[in-house]
Amino acid sequence: MINTKFPKDFLWGGAIAANQAEGAWQEGGKGWSIADINEFRDDIALERKSNKEVTTDYVKHAMTDTKGIYPKRKAIDFYHTYKEDLALLSGLGINTFRTSISWARIFPNGDDVTPNEAGLQFYDHLFDEMLQLGMEPMVTLSHYEMPLNLTLNYRGWYDRDVIDFFVTYCETCFKRYNGKVKNWIVVNQINLIGHESFNHLGIAEDKVDNLLEAKYQGVHNELVASARATKIGHDINPDNNIGMMLCDWIAAPATCKPEDVFAAMKSNQMEYYYADVLLRGTIPGYVHRFYHDNALNIYIPASDIEDLKHTADFMSFSYYYSSIIDNENWITKQGTKANPYLKASDWGWAIDPLGLRTALNQYWDRYQKPIYITENGFGAFDTVEDDGRIHDSYRINYLRAHVAEIKEAIMDGVDIRGYYPWGPIDIVSCSSSEMSKRYGFIHVDLDNYGKGSGKRRLKDSYAWYKGVVASNGENLE
Repeated sequence: MINTKFPKDFLWGGAIAANQAEGAWQEGGKGWSIADINEFRDDIALERKSNKEVTTDYVKHAMTDTKGIYPKRKAIDFYHTYKEDLALLSGLGINTFRTSISWARIFPNGDDVTPNEAGLQFYDHLFDEMLQLGMEPMVTLSHYEMPLNLTLNYRGWYDRDVIDFFVTYCETCFKRYNGKVKNWIVVNQINLIGHESFNHLGIAEDKVDNLLEAKYQGVHNELVASARATKIGHDINPDNNIGMMLCDWIAAPATCKPEDVFAAMKSNQMEYYYADVLLRGTIPGYVHRFYHDNALNIYIPASDIEDLKHTADFMSFSYYYSSIIDNENWITKQGTKANPYLKASDWGWAIDPLGLRTALNQYWDRYQKPIYITENGFGAFDTVEDDGRIHDSYRINYLRAHVAEIKEAIMDGVDIRGYYPWGPIDIVSCSSSEMSKRYGFIHVDLDNYGKGSGKRRLKDSYAWYKGVVASNGENLE
């Protein structure tokens, strides 16, 4: 016997992040966050737009810069327009919505003794509005919104003091929103310590002697903090559903050469690492081998081993594209590369719906924990026609193929609980801080420089996704 349909209580939603949507970067007592220094540069090629390593000098420059463009400071003004935007989103019929709490709104400096009441009240209002509209909140506690003070006066996640600061922040949120939020993700895409290194860990490279070692010490500290927070969340309310999240970077071997197969296995182990710890409760042997081979001295006291036994309730992950790896790239640490058998988006991301089914099966086989797909989407250039319409068939085609593979994975026996397309309303891009890379079902009239009316328009994909939700995944046409 197999399940041939999506579960009746399946969660159909959408996902955004506070730093890419809210704006209002100096309102309501919010402090400087890492996102506030993400600069848009129009002189960098599309495929190379990503966050580079950051120094304290750069941080200080960005905080005083009056000429640069920092789109996340204003974003799409969701802080002020959330009621109207949520009303549009509820028109899709979705029964859940994922967003994040900006750490810097709650503890403006990260090390504050007391939380910022104005920030807490904002999220009270936001979650109340979501619940009133029938959307169950899925809330991320850390999504590239670390208070910048923790970089300047500490060393980001490399500093073990940050463990306590973060756990205090999590406990504050668990207590404040108890009864409003039950589904939590502690850290967004916790395995992204390369592509989103500074955004994620807040470690300025000039504050440490060995940046690679600092990153892995930082993420170890973050894993410990996540496990401690998970225990506290369960203590506050045993019904809290507390999960962890990966970015799916599981790569296929470039060929069937044994060396390429081995390289893919070794590369994938270090992507599984974070989930292996947070879902299984122990640090795998291959991680210690990695530290040894790379001469990394990671501080792991016995108390950390005990803390890590407090495991997450579910797994979630983002899925956008797949990749391959060969032995040469693995040895030279060049990372994965594009699969030549697949077409790619304008940003070079390989379109691989079947890869999503593969990932779902692999994660289920490994962890046997409920799975939520908390990001999936197609970034593209959209054109507003003379009549105001946006015909985004390319987005519909991408999502249709991926939803079809989710259904196949359910038939495979994978326990999938929810689907959250990324950016159901256009928001500022995470890695490149541009608006022109659009994911939404709802268009926002703003350009890369923050110019435009801010008007919201429904794209063709809006009606398509509405039909998918209404049919519980049966109607994909």
